[in-house]
Amino acid sequence: MDENDIGTIVMTAAVDIHRNLGPGLLESVYEVVLAHTLRQQGLQVQRQVPISITYNGLRFDEGFRADIIVEGRVILELKCVEKLANSHKKQLLTYLKLSGLKLGYLFNFSAAVMRDGVVRVVNRLDSDFDPNSMKKVSRGDAENAERREG
Repeated sequence: MDENDIGTIVMTAAVDIHRNLGPGLLESVYEVVLAHTLRQQGLQVQRQVPISITYNGLRFDEGFRADIIVEGRVILELKCVEKLANSHKKQLLTYLKLSGLKLGYLFNFSAAVMRDGVVRVVNRLDSDFDPNSMKKVSRGDAENAERREG
């Protein structure tokens, strides 16, 4: 199973959770429910994973925490905000770079429709996706997941 396969499963789960719980809950609620749902599907899930940073030869583990890492390959960053900001995307890209992972998803569970609250972030992903069409890939993942659930 590669990163894109994991991403498809994650998207389907996030859309289903959003459809059933709706927007408006705390981020921690969506985190625990998403982690539980992915584990039920047989995936290895870690929550609140420290992401270390090295500066001047010193390693610091305190700086960052990824909300969820799936199968040790995909980072999920969850938000419950009015609107995603560029800083949220930069945060996820920083986590990807520091961890050496290639794919992450930023989910805004406050969005009225989940497909409008998803950003797919790539850090040197080996695939046949065109990096200039990442917005289309993100929306496509969400729409495909919604079709399967709907």
